[in-house]
Amino acid sequence: MYGQFQGSFVALPTPFRDGHLDLESFEELIDFHVEHATDGLVVAGTTGEAPTLNDYEQRSVIHSAVDHAAGRLPVVAGVGSNCTRSSVDLARFAAAEGADAVLVVTPYYNRPSRQGLIGHFSQIADATDTAVVLYNVPSRTGLDLEPEVVAELATHHENIVAIKESSTSAARIEELQACGCIAVLCGEDSCIAPFAAAGAVGAVNVVGNLAPDAVAELVRVARPDGDPERAAELESILAPLARDLYIEVNPVPVKAALAHVGRCRAEVRSPLAPLEESSRLRLHETLARCGAAQPTPVS
Repeated sequence: MYGQFQGSFVALPTPFRDGHLDLESFEELIDFHVEHATDGLVVAGTTGEAPTLNDYEQRSVIHSAVDHAAGRLPVVAGVGSNCTRSSVDLARFAAAEGADAVLVVTPYYNRPSRQGLIGHFSQIADATDTAVVLYNVPSRTGLDLEPEVVAELATHHENIVAIKESSTSAARIEELQACGCIAVLCGEDSCIAPFAAAGAVGAVNVVGNLAPDAVAELVRVARPDGDPERAAELESILAPLARDLYIEVNPVPVKAALAHVGRCRAEVRSPLAPLEESSRLRLHETLARCGAAQPTPVS
């Protein structure tokens, strides 16, 4: 079931215009990825500023993504929160809209026990037959979704098919691979190549917003049966961009970068703040050096 969750899944930002959703720019971002090598899209996640979207806005983003993608690319809809009931309701909505999967982050702030985690993810998985992608990002949630819990969840719920792992440890990827029942997606842009070499089948990434073709190729050639020399070349090309898209907290830099190349406004919602001027100048220099305004051709 998890075969479709391979390759480069780009985490889209949610464009705003004067405080409101800018769905026109959002749909243009989708078209951009359809035209390039991106394998799938993730919407209403961390990069999509989901915590600042109200319920109507989050549903609008999910509806717009599924409707506009129209089967041209799979859409993974972010539905996670620290409230199980809210996530269940949103997962049901995303499934009814036709999302290919839902992305469910580890509950933040509440710090549930192992039993609480299993109950949370199980209720969401039981609410729909749609594929579920777990999302482990301890740096933001303050809670680690350990491989033993992942294995238990995937064993008992056939629609829990993948995990976006945002740690920086290749050993963690190997532990998750050893579960044998779930696809592993790299969730850290700087680790795409080593994670793919360790067995990750794809990456949910931010850098693909600027260099979709290069990232999609990197995921392919960095696999154990790929091309190590080409992987090293692509990794070197992408490294400065991957670094500076996190010069401040995501998604502030990627929105500034997309604004620089004319794809959406740099506008973010409070409590996020616009990119500092020194960071903006450095990011623009990196974009120019990397040629990120133009996609890197796939060899």
